[in-house]
Amino acid sequence: MTFDDADYLRRLYPRLIHHGITTFGSSDVLRYLGKRTPLSGEVPRNFAGEVTATLREREEGVRIKHVVNNNSLKLYDKAFTAMGSTLRAETTLQNTRDLRVYRPKEGDPDGPCSWRPLRRGIADLYRRAELSQKATERYLDAYATIEDSTTFEQLVRKIERPVVWRGRRVRALRPFNDDRQLLAAIARAEFDLTGFRNRNLQQLLFSGAPPSGREARRRSAWVSRQLRLLRAHGLITKIHGTHRYRLTRLGRTMTTAILTALRATVRQLMPAAA
Repeated sequence: MTFDDADYLRRLYPRLIHHGITTFGSSDVLRYLGKRTPLSGEVPRNFAGEVTATLREREEGVRIKHVVNNNSLKLYDKAFTAMGSTLRAETTLQNTRDLRVYRPKEGDPDGPCSWRPLRRGIADLYRRAELSQKATERYLDAYATIEDSTTFEQLVRKIERPVVWRGRRVRALRPFNDDRQLLAAIARAEFDLTGFRNRNLQQLLFSGAPPSGREARRRSAWVSRQLRLLRAHGLITKIHGTHRYRLTRLGRTMTTAILTALRATVRQLMPAAA
């Protein structure tokens, strides 16, 4: 990403660094790299690896790096020149053990395809590039709402009041109470590219499969009402021609701000209150 104004990037980058170090938890980094995590935000119990974050200052600039089992996400500020300044994000996949590609069995190119381990050679290079691109986009999306002068109070106030949508009154959102899990669900990294459906939210917001057809219909109707609520407040929009939804720009800003505030420690919040 290139900035014509070098001073703008110099002012912005320290905020990105601070956000990446203080806000991104282990479960966030796992999601950016395509790992499934529970709705609670905890690291999956079956995860036996290590998640680390480092900062390194070089002559060209400062690099922040998040690593999961030798696979990494990095952000650099570099190439401050009169012609433009560059903010660079990249994903490096060195450990392909947990990655999959849809292909036939090796040595049988005409055989049936299935999800098989990603090979380290050039044969699966296209898939490696695809996975890297998606991870980088999720990583950048997490940084995308930092440059905003709106106060947190002003932002949240927008959704904490009833609205009229399509001629009907819709209740206010309660982001720190009843609707907290709903907002966390729609903000999950795996929905950034393909969006989410009613049944996706059911899996996250209810435990276990429905015991009866009646309960399945009740859950579907309840989630439909939550989708209507989110659309009325402008946090999500329907993807044309599908049954999927995605976050709007306001939705991304709102969920990032709320979830960041909820995960921040008192020590992190005290300097902002001073």
